[in-house]
Amino acid sequence: MSIIPHDFDARFFRSALGRFATGVTVVTCESEADRQPLGLTISSFNTVSLEPPLVLWSLTRRASTLPHFLKTERYVIHVLAASQLHLARRFARGPQTDRFQGLKLKRAPGGSLMLDDSETAAWFECYNLTQHEAGDHLIFIGQVERCDRSFNQPLVYHAGDFDLTPSTEPLSSS
Repeated sequence: MSIIPHDFDARFFRSALGRFATGVTVVTCESEADRQPLGLTISSFNTVSLEPPLVLWSLTRRASTLPHFLKTERYVIHVLAASQLHLARRFARGPQTDRFQGLKLKRAPGGSLMLDDSETAAWFECYNLTQHEAGDHLIFIGQVERCDRSFNQPLVYHAGDFDLTPSTEPLSSS
């Protein structure tokens, strides 16, 4: 693959990308060897296909969890609610062992490790279908096997920081 030249630096590119608001997710799995919980905050989540149900997310090649996500058979993507800013920050930095300390965990219907938090806006239990190399990241394609959703307002990432979506009044049916 040849790289086409560009006329901007990485800092400007990141700033331009920040103009696009994204949802915020936490992706969880377990280490293969000792079944330790692993998780991280990801804002690069999107739909690929409805039939079959496919989603994607990306992970930097520098991530310490990369070998585990490459090997895991399944993972859970949690779409965080506006009330879960603390989880977004917790899973964005610090040692893996600290990220799960004091949190309740449970099993998704297919057996994957997930956060036991009823506030999430949605969650997706995914089969780790494939990965694609893309610059300094790997793109993970997950086939959604199970999912659920709530009507909680989602947490948003915009312009390099977290943002809370405004609550809206339901539209009247009159």
